[in-house]
Amino acid sequence: MNTQKRLQLPWQALTKRTTGIGSQGTSSLPWHLLTGLILIALAYGLWYSTSLMSYEWRWNRVPQYFAYEAQDSQRAAGYARVEAIEKQGTNARVTLVGDEGAKQVLLVAHDSLQVSQGDDVSEGDVVGVTRHWAAGPLFWGLWTTLWISVLSGALGLMIGLFTGLCRLSKNPTLRDLSTVYVELVRGTPLLVQIFIFYFFIGTVLNLSREFAGVAALALFTGAYVGEIIRAGVQSIARGQNEAARSLGLTAGQSMRHVILPQALKRVLPPLAGQFISLVKDTSLVSVIAITELTKSGREAITTSFSTFEIWFCVAALYLLINLPLSQIANRLERRLAQSD
Repeated sequence: MNTQKRLQLPWQALTKRTTGIGSQGTSSLPWHLLTGLILIALAYGLWYSTSLMSYEWRWNRVPQYFAYEAQDSQRAAGYARVEAIEKQGTNARVTLVGDEGAKQVLLVAHDSLQVSQGDDVSEGDVVGVTRHWAAGPLFWGLWTTLWISVLSGALGLMIGLFTGLCRLSKNPTLRDLSTVYVELVRGTPLLVQIFIFYFFIGTVLNLSREFAGVAALALFTGAYVGEIIRAGVQSIARGQNEAARSLGLTAGQSMRHVILPQALKRVLPPLAGQFISLVKDTSLVSVIAITELTKSGREAITTSFSTFEIWFCVAALYLLINLPLSQIANRLERRLAQSD
């Protein structure tokens, strides 16, 4: 007994010392300062690199690719005479009267008027323009990336769940087919799969490019999710299934109510990583002319010549999507861990 106590004393002392250090709270300020210095050094390195290329930053050109003030020309429907022009705030109400007395009323921006009262206009002549705010290409590219990611992710999760259970099935046919699917998809590049879906399967079945892109991403994600689900289910002790069966549950009920809930807690981090990767993989559907975020960025570069600015904005938008996903997954993981 005394020997046991003597052996425990050093460990107890070490625990007390460690606890004391933790309770006092070691200052992490120097490490935060070091992090800030590293980030500043990286920013300086980027600035210095662009200065060597004599690159001129043009951030003022970027906002118009998120939202811009569009102009719609208002034209005369036929030969007519400008009967009256009434100012209404920043707009002007123009009344045109044709030869047969037909009237056409146009509301245009006052500073865009191309006619005066008493002028004659012909069919197609521009009277003025109306202005309104419209979403830019980067905004629409972001929206396309979002809905493709959500739809293909939901389909991929369902496909992966079914595939993972088939991989564990006692039926040799289901097990073999699911294995072939997983190995075939994981062993070939996603880009090649998108081409096959669009140019071969899409042509034969007359599918749209959006359908082909979502289907390719869903099947690609499903193969990886299937392996994640399979590994998660196999990580649960067999005694859990045996205990559930001993309580009178069927094999399906045991899997649905006992095994899968525990497995999903364990596979949540890799599942979150897979869906974050899916958001970035959507950039590949641009090869079949789907204007998602990356393709929108390339198109914006061709008109703005602001290469670095646009790519930094595109990267920030992908980060804007993925950071909340990561935070939600971490919070959900902590909550599930507390429920054990």
